[in-house]
This record gives sequence, structure tokens and C-alpha cells, in this order.
Amino acid sequence: MHRRRMWSGLAAAGMVVVLCACSASAPQPIASTTTPAQPTPEATVAPPDAAPTPVHPVGEPVVIASGLDVPWSILRLPNGSTLISERDTALIHELLPDGSLRDAAQVADVQPNGEGGLLGLAYLPPTDAGSGWVYAYFTAASDNRIVRMPLTGTAGGLGLGEPETVLTGIPAAGNHNGGRIAFGPDGQLYATAGDAGDSANAQDLGSLGGKILRMTSVGDIPADNPFGTLVYSYGHRNPQGIAWDSTGRLWASEFGQNTWDELNLISAGGNYGWPEVEGAGGSAPFIDPVQQWPTDEASPSGLAIVADTLFLAGLRGERMWRVDPSTGTVDNWFVHSFGRLRDVVSGPDGTLWFVSNNTDGRGTPAPGDDRLYQVQVGP
Repeated sequence: MHRRRMWSGLAAAGMVVVLCACSASAPQPIASTTTPAQPTPEATVAPPDAAPTPVHPVGEPVVIASGLDVPWSILRLPNGSTLISERDTALIHELLPDGSLRDAAQVADVQPNGEGGLLGLAYLPPTDAGSGWVYAYFTAASDNRIVRMPLTGTAGGLGLGEPETVLTGIPAAGNHNGGRIAFGPDGQLYATAGDAGDSANAQDLGSLGGKILRMTSVGDIPADNPFGTLVYSYGHRNPQGIAWDSTGRLWASEFGQNTWDELNLISAGGNYGWPEVEGAGGSAPFIDPVQQWPTDEASPSGLAIVADTLFLAGLRGERMWRVDPSTGTVDNWFVHSFGRLRDVVSGPDGTLWFVSNNTDGRGTPAPGDDRLYQVQVGP
């Protein structure tokens, strides 16, 4: 089953899309007018000889594909293929070389509800024969859960087999569902879980809500988890993006309530304060964010790290935040240029890919016209 999409300004070879920058000079960022939280020492001082040269967008983004309907997660596979999830349709699309999208699968048991539906995707390579597993985080009838599906077929004809349950029982609601999943450099699966609209979940170590969770590839508890449960860190309101830098440090973006959105450096067993504090509180036992922004400037969702430079996709803020944690430099890019930005990932050949989320009942484009963009990045 195929659905055609627009291709703009790109040539493709196989499943890898190559972009030449439209301009030799970078667009000027709009300087932040916020007062960021005081960075923690470990967040601003990189280990000696470990920090690569920071990068930033160069030239203007171009459209890779259009016609998406509330896209949520971009998953780039080792073979160069790309899968994209849609929250409300429960579809997982495969990006084709000509810019069209074909339906690789529709995930069973997804029950869209406000901010809930089909959310994050992750990939686990095979340990023996096979093509590996695609993991999906989604809202079901009574909870949020994680399943995995065997990847089948080849590039241009990918499919997903029958789902296997990895984890159930993550609190679900019309908002604050978290939903990002990724395998860390330690081989464990991490998942962001929101407080599901009940702030008490975040400080309750018996609840999976308001947490960052860590599990094995089949949902078991790793022996070195800090509380002997799936909980890795807590005191989160609605963490949305996770990524690791070159030294293995875990970073997470998080929606605040009325005052501050956050970028956090995650420690095993750490308490990040919600609902006792929003943003930097400056008091133990809570861990302050490395950076914070007013909620109307951020609502950060997806998070990517390229050359130890952090890129956060902003929904309400309609921009891409760029953070160099080694220097504390913070810039915002593409402000109000492409609307609400949901996810961002490292693309091929020194590029950054990001997807808009304007057909979520809050933007001006017609339904079914969110887009996948590509922009070159460099020093």
C-alpha cells in the first residue's frame, strides 16, 4: 500500500538522501532573551580531548517529504532506510528514495487520546539471523505500553511482524504521556514516561509515571538499576527527548507547566523535582536543569546530539534550540519559520532531519501536510 508525497529539491541514491547546502553561510540565529538555569559543573566542562567541534545549521532547510499527519518519531535504520510514526493513524511509514512514503505497518491496539497515540520508535539490531526489531511506545485503552516487532523485507518494501509485549502499565492520559524510546550505549532500552496529568506520580517510586525508565530489550529490570525497579530517574513532569553524548552522558528535554521548560543531564537515581519545583530550585535533593526556557519559547520534544551539540525541537516555541554544553552557548534557529517542530535526528552526510507537527489542531497548514526537512550542519 503506497501513499504519494512531495519531493522537493533533492536527489537520492538508494535509501540515502544527499543534500548540498543551499548557502555557504549559516542563517543568523535569533539570540535567546531567556535567563537559563545555572549549568552544573559536569555539564559545562567536557573531559579533556573528548569534545568534538560544535556544529550549527548551515544554509536553509529543504523538504524531503510532505503530507504527513501528526508525525511523532523519525527512526533512521542502519541500512539507510527511515521509518516515521504518525500519532493518530497508528501508521509507520517508510521513506522512499523519491520522497514518497509507503505504509510499512499499522500498530495494533493504539488508542489515540489527545497527546496519546503512536509515539516513539527505536531499533535493535539482530543478534543472529533476521533484520532486527522495531520498538514502539503507544497509548492503549488503559495504559501506555511498549511492544517490539520484527523488521521484515528490504529497503523499499519494509514491513513489521507480529508485536511482542515488552512493557505495560505506564500511566496514560490525554496529556503528559512521555513517549520517547531509545537504546543507550549500554545496550539497555530507555523510555520517557510522563506523569499522565497526576503530578503525584512523579515523586512516587512505586509508579512508572513521571520517570525515565531503563529496561532490557525484553522489558526486564537490569541488575544495576538504582532502585531495583524499572525507574532510572524520577521527578519528571513530561520528559520528551533523550540522547547520549560522546562520553555516554544521558540528556533529556522536558515540558514544564506554566513557567519553565527544561534540559536535564540525567543521573541514575536522580530526583528532578516535579511537582515540588519547576525549573531551577537550587535546593537538595532536587537536581536543577542545565538550561531552562519560558514555556512559550520552547515546549521541547525531540532531542538529537551531533558532535556533542544538542538540538531540541520546539513545539509551542516553533524553533530549534541549539546548546553547546561545553561552553554554555545557547542559540535558537528557524524561529517561526516552519511552525511546531516535533522530532529531530541526525541525518546522512552531515545533516540534521526534523519534522513539523502543525496539523495537530494548532497550526495553519491543512490536515495531512506536515513535513520532513533536512538541513546541513557544520562548524
